[in-house]
Amino acid sequence: MNIKQAKEEIIHTVRAYLAKEEDSLGETAEYKVPVIRQRPILLMGPPGIGKTQIMEQIAQECRIGLVSYTITHHTRQSAVGLPFIKERQFQGKQYSVTEYTMSEIIASVYRKIEEGFLEGILFIDEINCVSETLAPAMLQFLQCKTFGNQEVPKGWIIVAAGNPPEYNKSVREFDMVTLDRVRVISVEADYKVWKEYARTTQMHSALLSYLDLRPKNFYRVEADVDGLQYVTARGWEDFSHLLCSYEAMELLVSKEIVYEFLHHQDVAEDVAAYIDLYRKYQDDYGIDRILRGRVKPEVFARVYQAGFDERISVVNLLLDGLMGYFRTVSFEKNVTDGYFSFLKTWRKKLEQISEGDTAAFAGAKADECLELYQNQLEEWTILEKKSRDAKKTAAGEDSALYNDHKVLRRLLDLLKEGTPLEQAESGEPFERARAFFELQRQRLEEAEKEAGRALEYAFDFMEEAFSQGEEMVVFVTELTVSKEAAAFLSEYICERYLAYNRQLLIGSRKGELLSELNR
Repeated sequence: MNIKQAKEEIIHTVRAYLAKEEDSLGETAEYKVPVIRQRPILLMGPPGIGKTQIMEQIAQECRIGLVSYTITHHTRQSAVGLPFIKERQFQGKQYSVTEYTMSEIIASVYRKIEEGFLEGILFIDEINCVSETLAPAMLQFLQCKTFGNQEVPKGWIIVAAGNPPEYNKSVREFDMVTLDRVRVISVEADYKVWKEYARTTQMHSALLSYLDLRPKNFYRVEADVDGLQYVTARGWEDFSHLLCSYEAMELLVSKEIVYEFLHHQDVAEDVAAYIDLYRKYQDDYGIDRILRGRVKPEVFARVYQAGFDERISVVNLLLDGLMGYFRTVSFEKNVTDGYFSFLKTWRKKLEQISEGDTAAFAGAKADECLELYQNQLEEWTILEKKSRDAKKTAAGEDSALYNDHKVLRRLLDLLKEGTPLEQAESGEPFERARAFFELQRQRLEEAEKEAGRALEYAFDFMEEAFSQGEEMVVFVTELTVSKEAAAFLSEYICERYLAYNRQLLIGSRKGELLSELNR
């Protein structure tokens, strides 16, 4: 299965293992699946496809703790614990017995429990690549759910990951006794699934465009006379971050730099050449001008003569430009919604203070009416720091508002500018704050108008340049599956998008029917 299917299966397993029976008083009792029958999950698949990364996502979605270790970085002592001598009596005689301190890994689980995570996932990576001295401890861990003489606490589910032997020379095969006590999930690299993730993380558009044209280069592991050559999903993601940073500093990326991330000589050279071409297309075609409705006549002459690779690259450049507009709308909308929610709560508080008296509402004392303001300022400051430092969901919220420290930063600025404490005695701090909200609402409206105009201009160009060709299929499909575009199009009515989307769906259904008839 692919990594997305594996993630879903692990989530289902976690929920099944953590489901509890109810006793006669309606209180939770034991787990429905007894702990002894909760088999550890063993993820087996090639390196760099996201096995480790999905564990953080699973823990967040299931709202449980996560303790993660790469076991190859540990010795037997850190995993099992340090030995010490303890005097014990047996049948009236005293003996010196070797016992062990608590395992560092088990101790980490208990620290998580102290933080409030009574249930969670203990994830051990590269479990089949351990040293000879640690191998017996890993077998004991999978078979008995213990490290040394300490058990993994109840409520903590074991998930391990390893690589097949063709990817790692140090892999140790598990025997049947061990495999009969675990759930083995085999995972394979899948570009289509990875692309969904890449869109959400705003992977560099040049790399996604390249992989659309050459998907076979997404994951490659080959051994030749020069040694092992490989390209992994992790390599693409890490290189994307560097490429974005280099572009911001106006630095060029050479094929040698590409090879540092994509360890395949032919692929690295091809990617470096494509990045140069991609930038050239962006300048030659004037993507920004196209999205402002100022297309140069010679652009159409060139695109008519262009090869398929170039035409698809232009479509991806257009989409990338549009996504910038859509992200701006999303950002402004999250800020507007967050500030509106605060004003609504604040107004309710003021009404309670004034008890419906308009004059009292307007002149409510600062120490009373600004209490909520101060609390909100403190709350958003804490959330912004958490979001910026950890870049994870803060305060258990699922909303994008609490995932983006930039949104929270803007909200804090609005809060401080809209109702500065030193001006609170002026009499109407709420009205001042509401005036700043109106300015923010206008920013949102302007962003929506600009995005709508850019989308219409993009369709103008696509119809003129590609008409009913395959390029239009790619363009409309990407608008449909992209999260930012879908959010914008759910509120902005674009007749041409709806028409092409219906047409493509009909064509797709027709193709399925013909294929079935042929079969």
